[in-house]
Amino acid sequence: MFRSATEETTGGSSVSGRCSPSPVTPASVTLPQTPRTGSWSSGSGSGSGSFRAASTGSGPATSSGARTSGAAVGRASAKAGSRGDSCLGDRSSNTGRASVPSFTPGTSSSSVWGCGTPRLKRTPVSASHGVTATYRARTPQTEHTVTTSSSVSSATVASVIVAVVEGRGLARGEIGIASIDLRCPELILSQFPDTGTYAKVVTKLHILTPLEILMPDTASDKGKGTKLFGLITENFRNVAFTAVQRKYFNERKGLEYIQQLCAPEFSTVLMEVQAKYYCLAAAAALLKYFEFIQNSVYAPKSLKVSFRGSEQTAMIDSTSAKNLELVLNNRDPRSDHTLLGVLNYTKTPGGSRRLRSNVLEPLLDTDTINTRLDSVQELLQDEELFFGLKGAIARFLDIDQLLSVLVQIPKQETVQLAEAKIMHVINLKHTLELVAPLKAVLKNCQTPLLKAYCSSLEDNRFDIILEQIKTVINDDTSYTKGSLNMRTQKCYAVRPNINEFLDIARRAYTEIVDDIAGMVTQLGEKFDLPLRTSFSTARGFFIQMKTDGVVLPDGQLPSDFMKVTKCRNNYSFTTADMIKMNDRCEEALSEIFHMSYVVVCQLLSSIHEHVHCLYKLSDAVSMLDMLLSLANACTVSDYVRPEFTDTLAIKQGRHPILERISGQQPISNSSYISEGSNFILITGPNMSGKSTYLKQVALCQVMAQIGSFVPAEYASFRIADQIFTRIGVDDDFETNSSTFMVEMKEISYIIHNASDRSLIIIDELGRGTSAEEGIGICHAVCEFLLNFRAFTLFATHFLELCQLEALYPNVENHHMGVTLTRSASSNAEKVTYTYLLSRGRSEEKNYGLRAAEITSLPPSIIQEAKEITSQINKQLWEKQQSDPEALKHRAVYHLATRLLQAARNSRLDPDSLRIYLKGLKKRYQAELWAAEGPVPTNTED
Repeated sequence: MFRSATEETTGGSSVSGRCSPSPVTPASVTLPQTPRTGSWSSGSGSGSGSFRAASTGSGPATSSGARTSGAAVGRASAKAGSRGDSCLGDRSSNTGRASVPSFTPGTSSSSVWGCGTPRLKRTPVSASHGVTATYRARTPQTEHTVTTSSSVSSATVASVIVAVVEGRGLARGEIGIASIDLRCPELILSQFPDTGTYAKVVTKLHILTPLEILMPDTASDKGKGTKLFGLITENFRNVAFTAVQRKYFNERKGLEYIQQLCAPEFSTVLMEVQAKYYCLAAAAALLKYFEFIQNSVYAPKSLKVSFRGSEQTAMIDSTSAKNLELVLNNRDPRSDHTLLGVLNYTKTPGGSRRLRSNVLEPLLDTDTINTRLDSVQELLQDEELFFGLKGAIARFLDIDQLLSVLVQIPKQETVQLAEAKIMHVINLKHTLELVAPLKAVLKNCQTPLLKAYCSSLEDNRFDIILEQIKTVINDDTSYTKGSLNMRTQKCYAVRPNINEFLDIARRAYTEIVDDIAGMVTQLGEKFDLPLRTSFSTARGFFIQMKTDGVVLPDGQLPSDFMKVTKCRNNYSFTTADMIKMNDRCEEALSEIFHMSYVVVCQLLSSIHEHVHCLYKLSDAVSMLDMLLSLANACTVSDYVRPEFTDTLAIKQGRHPILERISGQQPISNSSYISEGSNFILITGPNMSGKSTYLKQVALCQVMAQIGSFVPAEYASFRIADQIFTRIGVDDDFETNSSTFMVEMKEISYIIHNASDRSLIIIDELGRGTSAEEGIGICHAVCEFLLNFRAFTLFATHFLELCQLEALYPNVENHHMGVTLTRSASSNAEKVTYTYLLSRGRSEEKNYGLRAAEITSLPPSIIQEAKEITSQINKQLWEKQQSDPEALKHRAVYHLATRLLQAARNSRLDPDSLRIYLKGLKKRYQAELWAAEGPVPTNTED
């Protein structure tokens, strides 16, 4: 879950006995040892180099690497120094080293930041160093679309690598997780105790939608095959799993990594994690693996590191997220008929990611939620602020992805890398130029959160970086759409007269482009055809011609034209001369990008110390984008600001997704759940709206806890630390579970993890077995849940459960109403659904029989079924009579809980409070009257 620091201000050795090294199995990945002072090759050596065993002597490791200037483009060889087993240069002494891999010295390349960060050649995954094909999958360096088994991922672009480690022995159940997004330079650490079901681990991994999961080799099948390993591989069947040697899960190395890589703005995280051994161990393995697989390292003091405990957000398990359709529609994964789709009006990738994370992990802190609600309310009330901010935010690019590439140091240079780095500097200039307009929009805002983000944009480092960029990059260079336009921007990005050879190369490129345009003009005149020059990234320059009104000789193009393709009314083709000129153009561009890269590296080296302010900007833009999105959702539908008390009270609430689908307001229902009546039994026939109502309450709860307005006339919520659902009766073929077994697994999970602050939604239970067993299981589960103060909504067809209201004062019966109409012509009864929730049990007892009547069943069978049903119902309801003593206790209980609620949450003035208390007194007397007959009435106030 994304929770910004701004919101908060406004509102030694391997793990001893926990992560100690264990024997290495053949199926584990042996990561290469990072040289302290090493060299790397920009040629093919990084992809095909081989290990050579070499013994290193003991003694202190040197921290001085082979430094190369950021401006240097010529290759300079570097001597290989002493090597250690930590990344980025271990400056501590390290005696008694064992033999480690040595790398063939190659040619050294320039560092982007001009620092001496040691680097590592890419190590090929060979049979001796890889994992068996069952678990090993290559982590791509580019974005890939991966469909995971996660219920909260909809064939999304997965780019997160996660390392998971569990304590051993007495520490079993203590979990450490470290994750890093390949598109965002943020290392997220988590450590928490978990139960034997590992619900928190699985839920957190579902939310992360990982591309790859790392675990110690001792946890895999090649080791003992721990229960955690089994659960992860079972729940994430389509996610790559990699077993890494246990020795890389080292707490001391993890702490060293964080000390070396953490940006100064986030250094306080060291205080939080220095005793969190498991997440530090996971971080060590993760960062080591990142270097190995990405062929790059993070620059020193450049990484955002944050610690997120499980107590900061509400937990919604993956099954509940799927049942409620929070981010994935169950019928059509591509549909936006989800809660995320209803709320998502974001304009930036960062804002969309933040909103998704919040939907899956709602907040628990009331002050933070109310701070967000204040901001959303101001955006709704100030039209100028709303549209001004919307226009400013829409122009931003993905700042996280930009940061990620700016703080990484590649281990080899290519033309593509040089071109990309120039593009990133252009994007950085474009982004920084948007800070001033954004700041101007926010200058008159009133709420604390918007003020805090406005003040965070006052950082003078934005101006410092922009001024330094403008000394090198042309003022009119900016991010533009279109491959040719962007290619031109990159080609002429660097100012003239900075590099003489660059200016010469650009003139040569210009001449080639002019020659191509002139050649196309000549061809058009020669063949009397309306030719025009076009460009694509794949083909380079080529020729296009519209067929409208053009008569070709013999109906064919001239033989000079090659590679002819036709799309609708357009011909595309090229010529031999144009292919040669494209090759010359590419050569000229390579020279331009190479020399521009030299200048860009010098620029990046000079702004490195200031670039971390972009973390502030990323946080501000993503949060502002999300708040705008929540405000925008309110303008589309009639939403109300929620309050937070110890009661769930919704007046005329509506289902947000159903409202989006229908395009109009659906039938609304009110809800009231308090500590005095925290267990609501809902009955009613099929298709009467029970499931929709249950989901409606849960969705409104989620919306309120992320800081959104909700679809209702009035809404009050109690903060829920967990939201559980048991909905649906489908078989699970993957786990070979029947309908009934799926029900039992889901209800078992709820029973083992529910707390007094949970919201529990159960839609049907025990329908997969016989009626007697189903009623017995439901009754037992209900009585168990009644021991908690959790708010529970339980929908059932078993009317026998309604007698719980007579046994427990905190149980209330509700039902979804239907009306019966009789046709005058056929004298047949018709059931009409009202979709309205009413107090009391369902009065429609024989819905199934009425449904059977409209089928082709013989009338004799229908009649006999009615007679048997009538006899059973008569016997059942004769037994369901509450004794007077139970009714009296119920009246006292309700009076006490209502008085407590008034004392905690009342904001009434004295006169209104007196009237309310009189009403409570009359209600109490009426309930006593019903229980034991007339009681004397005291008329004194």
